[in-house]
Amino acid sequence: MTRMSDLKDRLRTDLTTSIKARDALRSSTLRMVLSAVTNAEVAGKEARELSDEDVLGVLTTESKKRREAAEAFDGAGRTEQAAKERAEAEVIAGYLPEQLSEEEVVALVSATIDELGVRADGMKAMGRVMGALTPRTKGRADGGVVAAEVRSQLAAGS
Repeated sequence: MTRMSDLKDRLRTDLTTSIKARDALRSSTLRMVLSAVTNAEVAGKEARELSDEDVLGVLTTESKKRREAAEAFDGAGRTEQAAKERAEAEVIAGYLPEQLSEEEVVALVSATIDELGVRADGMKAMGRVMGALTPRTKGRADGGVVAAEVRSQLAAGS
């Protein structure tokens, strides 16, 4: 029994609504995201239906691409293009779980390191800590930000 992801359903419904409302930014962003979901479904050896969690992963990736592109455009002085990327990221953010604040990431990393009892192991424990943290932060925090915090706390602890 293949059941379509609720999140994918919601994206499709919202796309139809935004097209009817002539909301160009929202329509183009949702089209792009749905296209990325479709690409993920047909990637690999056989086509498959994505779960909500898989769709969230695609949304997180697309959101990150927009943020990185906006920074690159800002760096090149292309503020209009950067603003468009940020606006698209904002549309996508509406489908992601609430993002963890910097304080929440710091606290979560600290708690995980204490839980695993690896503070004294220093950087050797990086993989174990990230392995335990990733499922807790998936879709709610940028992996690079989490990894940087783990590095900083492990370096300080050793």
